[in-house]
Amino acid sequence: MHSRAHSFRTPDGVTLGVEHFGDAAAPLVLLAGGTTMLSWPDVLCETLARGGRHVVRYDLRDSGASATVAPEAPAYTLRDLAADAAALARGLDDRPAHLAGIGVGGMVAQVAALDYPDAFCALTLAGTRPVAPGPVDDDLPDHDAATMGRLFARPMPDWSDRAAVAEFAAAGAEILGDDPAAARATAERVFDRTPGTEPAVQTANQMGMVFSRLDCTPRWRERLPGLTLPTLVVHGRRNAFFPLGNGEALAGEIPDARLLVLEQAATAIPDAAADEVAAAMLTL
Repeated sequence: MHSRAHSFRTPDGVTLGVEHFGDAAAPLVLLAGGTTMLSWPDVLCETLARGGRHVVRYDLRDSGASATVAPEAPAYTLRDLAADAAALARGLDDRPAHLAGIGVGGMVAQVAALDYPDAFCALTLAGTRPVAPGPVDDDLPDHDAATMGRLFARPMPDWSDRAAVAEFAAAGAEILGDDPAAARATAERVFDRTPGTEPAVQTANQMGMVFSRLDCTPRWRERLPGLTLPTLVVHGRRNAFFPLGNGEALAGEIPDARLLVLEQAATAIPDAAADEVAAAMLTL
């Protein structure tokens, strides 16, 4: 299936890189990456499009084909990223969109659904948690310490070296329990889409470091019981970054949410799970 890419400019003047799959007249499924659009696998996007949806995945600010302003010290907040999602949804279709977010993009999706409920008709949250980066709530499992120790003990690669960056991503995926070959291929594609080899820009694209520097207050977890959108929570049982208890908490706090546990998945949605995830999303 052929996709098409272009830029979208929000009413606030923010340029977002977007990619379309399927018929633009079909109901919109908007996929917020964590942080680049390539967090959402091609196979899943194509499966959703074959299911009769107009699938659009996009890059968050300071990543991919979206505007690069200050990757080391962003002045915007999580709520600005949520506003981007709502503006994009409204700009692409006058009907409410099904919004999905993966990883940190799932945090963007939660806030967007809470702040702009009229822009969205359904919500999918994949591999995420109901609190922003920083100290985790006592009842939520934090990152697995041993895994994080291995992950962050590695020396940083030469960010101007495509092969080194790809190998770094593959090794990280192996530590996390994801597919190293898929992670290597994605890192190469992210590298090729990154505007330049400046270390801060490459780091922001490859590791999502921009998000960790955002001001993510005020909290939104306590607002989740007020969500009325049909919601699907997708979580890998082997996710060591955001362990399964985070997805269970999300599904428990959002009224009538469905929890889909991917038994063989970690942080990424593997291609082998694309049919299962797409089928669940298409029921919303």
